[in-house]
Amino acid sequence: MLTAATLLCAAGSGAAQQVADSTYRPRVSAPAYAMERGPRVLVDAGHHNFHTLADRYAPFGVILRADGYRVAAGFAPFDAASLRGIDVLVIANAGSDDESSWALPTPSAFTEAEIEAVEAWVEAGGALLLIADHMPAAGAAATLAERFGVYFTNGYTYQARPENLPGDLFTRANGLVRDHPITRGRNDGERIDSVVTFTGQGFQASGPVDTLLVFARKAVSLLPVDAEAEFDRSTPRVHSGGWLHGAALRVGRGRVAFFGEASMFSAQVAGPERRPMGLNHARANRNEQLLLNVVHWLSGVLD
Repeated sequence: MLTAATLLCAAGSGAAQQVADSTYRPRVSAPAYAMERGPRVLVDAGHHNFHTLADRYAPFGVILRADGYRVAAGFAPFDAASLRGIDVLVIANAGSDDESSWALPTPSAFTEAEIEAVEAWVEAGGALLLIADHMPAAGAAATLAERFGVYFTNGYTYQARPENLPGDLFTRANGLVRDHPITRGRNDGERIDSVVTFTGQGFQASGPVDTLLVFARKAVSLLPVDAEAEFDRSTPRVHSGGWLHGAALRVGRGRVAFFGEASMFSAQVAGPERRPMGLNHARANRNEQLLLNVVHWLSGVLD
């Protein structure tokens, strides 16, 4: 695992080489809604997000639109006015495209007023998809996650990986994909038995949550004390077996889903070799359905 970490990053290395795969086409065979007739989904682009509809989350938007959702980018600070009329709010890797976020301790991407506005909106019936992968994204979103009793880890979580897989494999067979309406879907064709993610963070919860993805028993989290340093054997680490990588929670009349990695819900190519990274990877062929199931649950299609 240390070897994998060293190869993958000095913190943030290669990130600028990740671009959306413009050739990716969604495989939505049974749309939940007629085109442009579904709930409104707002994808945050106003908080130095590394993943937005304009670039690395373009495939995310294409998939949801093919399922009938009305998808738009949001640039305004979060308050009652900017959230009015929105059914699902998506925040992916806020703060991590801001150079200042790489200085430790990582500053919050959100003001206290914004956090209070999002919490009140969820309590009143809104649905939040909060995605934050490895440092500094986890640190930038930590204060928002904490408001819902979830504690992001501002580091990099690793478990043993299958040969030739540039990410972490979660399956029902190994107990790392847990049963839930999200992983069951509406029918057997939507059932999720495997998920691949591409280097994120494990997180914990202070109260009961519905577990979707969980790290294996021997997982570890690397916690760099210098955001620009490469990993080595002196890098602090903590045992992370059983920590969460995906979870769902009902809050008041609303719902929240948390995930510790963002590329799993996009299709990207990385580096000069244009390596598939995300939905376009051959081993991640159930990730698209997982995304649909998550948004179906958030919007009430699944219960």
